[in-house]
Amino acid sequence: MTENHPLDLIGFLLRAKRSTYAAKAPEQAIPSRPRAHDLRYEEAEGGWLYIDSYLGSEQFAGEEAVWKDGTPVWAMNYCGHTIADGFDGDFLKAALLAVPDDAPFRGPIEYQDGPFLYCNTLSGNPAWFFGREEIFKSGVSVYECVYHGGLLR
Repeated sequence: MTENHPLDLIGFLLRAKRSTYAAKAPEQAIPSRPRAHDLRYEEAEGGWLYIDSYLGSEQFAGEEAVWKDGTPVWAMNYCGHTIADGFDGDFLKAALLAVPDDAPFRGPIEYQDGPFLYCNTLSGNPAWFFGREEIFKSGVSVYECVYHGGLLR
């Protein structure tokens, strides 16, 4: 991943993702930007900081970023929207909580619960990647999101 902390970054990123939005963590009281939704996770002992900041709700855009000792080292941008009635935000959070260890971007390749199916197509690795996720309810597409990102130099 990076010269000094390849596996540390992935491990931290997984812990951060499993502790913030997907875990229904509270947002920061004072957002970084007007009307933004900010979620923050920090491990002071290791010098790691993760911030997920997004705008909007039914149509949204955001960024997740990781800092190591005050230096930005990784970022991911995402943009999505609901496209039909029947979207369930709790289902999306459950899918994102299942973020795979080998692809710490969004959710798994596939996740299903009742009438909902989450599908994620991706290319790349944590250093440079892009992907697209969709949610279907009873076979009807109700949500889509595209994302991309990687290491920062």
